[in-house]
Amino acid sequence: MFLKTYCFTKWLCFFALFFLLMSCGVSKSIKDIPDVSSYSSSIEKRIKVSDSVFTIGSNFLSKNKQGLWELYVEGDPLQIGLLTGSLTQELFKKQEHAFLSKVGELVPSKTKQYILRKIVAWYNRKMYLHIPAEYKAEIYGLSKYASNDYNHIAENYLRILYLHGAHDIGHALQDLALVGCSSFAAWGEKTVDGDLIIGRNFDFYAGDDFAKDKIIAFVTPTNGHKFMSVTWGGMIGVVSGMNEHGLTVTINAGKSKIPLLAKTPISILVREILQYASTIDEAIAIAKKREVFVSESIFIGSAKDKKAITIEVSPKNFGVYDVPNSNQLICSNHFQSEAYSDDQNNIKHIEESHSQYRYKRMQELLQQQPKITPQIAVDILRNREGLDNKQIGYGNEKALNQLLAHHGIVFKPEDRMVWVSSNPYQLGEFVAYNLNDIFNKKHTKTILSQSELNIEKDPFQFTKAYKDYENYRRLRKDLQKAIDDKEMLAPSFIGTFQKTNPEYWEVYYLIGKYYYEKQYYTAALHAFEEAGNKEITTVPDKREIDSYIKKLKRKLKQ
Repeated sequence: MFLKTYCFTKWLCFFALFFLLMSCGVSKSIKDIPDVSSYSSSIEKRIKVSDSVFTIGSNFLSKNKQGLWELYVEGDPLQIGLLTGSLTQELFKKQEHAFLSKVGELVPSKTKQYILRKIVAWYNRKMYLHIPAEYKAEIYGLSKYASNDYNHIAENYLRILYLHGAHDIGHALQDLALVGCSSFAAWGEKTVDGDLIIGRNFDFYAGDDFAKDKIIAFVTPTNGHKFMSVTWGGMIGVVSGMNEHGLTVTINAGKSKIPLLAKTPISILVREILQYASTIDEAIAIAKKREVFVSESIFIGSAKDKKAITIEVSPKNFGVYDVPNSNQLICSNHFQSEAYSDDQNNIKHIEESHSQYRYKRMQELLQQQPKITPQIAVDILRNREGLDNKQIGYGNEKALNQLLAHHGIVFKPEDRMVWVSSNPYQLGEFVAYNLNDIFNKKHTKTILSQSELNIEKDPFQFTKAYKDYENYRRLRKDLQKAIDDKEMLAPSFIGTFQKTNPEYWEVYYLIGKYYYEKQYYTAALHAFEEAGNKEITTVPDKREIDSYIKKLKRKLKQ
């Protein structure tokens, strides 16, 4: 997982720079500023009640005891943007710095940055045409509170607008490093009370700092439905959310080619569905009218329809996957509808990635439970083992809980209940929120969660195995640096590193790489052979290990 997430962050930031460095040569996109003349452009001054509570009239941002930031805003698009920006400005700037500081590290050359400006200007020339005017107005308001430290990259509004495509680019680059999301739903005879229950892990990884300050946003827009979503500073799009009618939306990346032209970011499409759809049919109609530039499964749950479906979108295809004769739905990172039955990219992805493995693991865990409850849904999201409860190492992408998720979330749409994970990963408390209470009452306090309904912490985080895993994450950075910089490590390092996560194939892969670079070929061969005996994440990973083994055997025969 380390090499994959390392490449993921590297290429995500690289292409983020593609998004951000503007050129004066594409004047229409650069000069496009939303018309906000019909909206109110003034808001009250923010009041700082404490370091963790900020208010503007009836709008507020507060931090609960689990470390989640709870945001409530209401108004027209520009007001929502301004209020969100003002209330979250410290989080906004911190998030932007955490993301963009990596860009300078990865592309330090001024010459390369200049070249990228030209490329990105061409790449983004059409994106502004594919984002609804109200969301551009909201981003415009939000951008008033963006950091001025990055004006050399792009003007604030354009920079924040294009950052909303970073999720899409990260998923498009999954061949370099796919981190897979997992979702499931159960209803009817599969749940205790017959009501719909949905669980999902959002495993989008862009560095540890990225997931530290999660925001649970509750929005009352002038037009459309009230809704909640799990987000972060600077983000108005939606990756996980539920509206006042009990319609839920989450996303799972599909197999995408690297796009050559930016269109509608998936998170913006999902925001539109959440804000304007109350049924599955309405969600499908909205999805059909937008052009996207990556492939994605949009997982829709509906209190009114009392079931879930997936909408499968891509630049050149569209499908809906329904299960009319079943009471459960499972989604990982491949398409299932008839529209993609002959799609070669999707077929190859099923064969070579870890998507099908996680799909089967969800099937297995759901079959073991005759009736699903929110607690059982959380237990499934937290599961760290492979098929048949095999120990596959902590952090293995074949596990549902890869110990890197931005968040896990459980919905009970008919009750308008949602539970959101708190740090670390999915191991902290799942904090409970009741949308009926939040949206139907005047707020006399700035804490929106219902702590008495929280789902308890996972005791795994207090074990020696968890401490070893965290130590493993630190040591692997040292090992990767030694490999990259051709440094020599202390003899005891390898043994210590191996003990931190002994069932994980990548431990032995990294050890093998280190020995190979040092020309310790016998030791390298033993390490790669041990890696080959573990549960390897993908077919390309297995091929690479087999290749090393063949090369080493040839060298040792010479």
